[in-house]
Amino acid sequence: MSDLSQAQAISLQSKVSPQEWAMRVDVAACYRLVALFGMNDLVYNHISGRVPDEDGHFLINPYGYAYEEVTASSLVKIDFDGKLVLDSGTGCGVNLAGFVIHSAVHKARHDVDCVIHTHSPAGMAVSALKCGLLPLTQNAMFFGQIGYHDYEGPAVDLDEQQRLVRDLGTGAAMILRNHGLLTAGRTVCEAFVTMHWLEKACQAQTMAMACNTELNHPAPQTVRLTNERYKPGQRRNITELEWPAMLRMLDRRDPGFRQ
Repeated sequence: MSDLSQAQAISLQSKVSPQEWAMRVDVAACYRLVALFGMNDLVYNHISGRVPDEDGHFLINPYGYAYEEVTASSLVKIDFDGKLVLDSGTGCGVNLAGFVIHSAVHKARHDVDCVIHTHSPAGMAVSALKCGLLPLTQNAMFFGQIGYHDYEGPAVDLDEQQRLVRDLGTGAAMILRNHGLLTAGRTVCEAFVTMHWLEKACQAQTMAMACNTELNHPAPQTVRLTNERYKPGQRRNITELEWPAMLRMLDRRDPGFRQ
C-alpha cells in the first residue's frame, strides 16, 4: 500500500516541457486560490488543465490531497481514457468523477484549457432552486448564457459525458442541478475568474432570498446591456489584470505551489 500520510511529490520540472510546467504552476495556483476563497470541499472536487502541445492529455489533482497541498509537481497527467501518463509518485491516483467530468469537457471543447468544479454551499443552494441563477446582481448579469445539467447521481458513468457536454454547450459556466457549479475557460485565470463571479452571484442570491422580502429585479434591457458590456473586447481582458495579482498574493502567502 502507498503511504498517504504525507504529501510527497518528486519535482517534475526537468521532466516536462516549459509549456507544461507553466500550465502546472497555474493549475496548482488555482487549487490554492479556490481553497483560499472557501470554495473547496475537503479532498473532493477538481480543477483540470489541458497539457499544451499534447493532444488528449490533461492535468488533475491527486485524489487525497487537500487543495492547499497541491503543487505543480503533484498534479497527475492522464489521457482522455483515464490512463496514467505521468505521476510524481504521490500514490493517490485520481477521482473517477473528476476524470468523467473533465475529460468530457476537454475532449469536446478544444477552446477550453481549464475546467473547475466546486461544491460550495452557495453553489449547491442555487443548484437546488428551480429558478436557478437569477440576474439580481451585476455579477449574475455577467452570465448571459449558462447551462443547466440535471442530477444523475455521482458522475461516474461514462454515458453521462454526452449530456454534460450537451448542457454546457459553448458556454463558460454550468449549474449542475442539486450538485454544484462548473466553469470552463481558455486559460486557468479565465476559468477561475468566471467561477469566482459565479460563486459571488450565488452567495448574493441566497443571502437576498433569505431576507424574506420582495426582490428588486432589474429591467430585462438592463440585464442584456450589462451582459453585453462584459463580453470580450468591450471593457476588459480577463488574465491581463487578475492573474498576476492572484499569483503575487499566493507568493506572499506560500510560494510552495510552484514546486
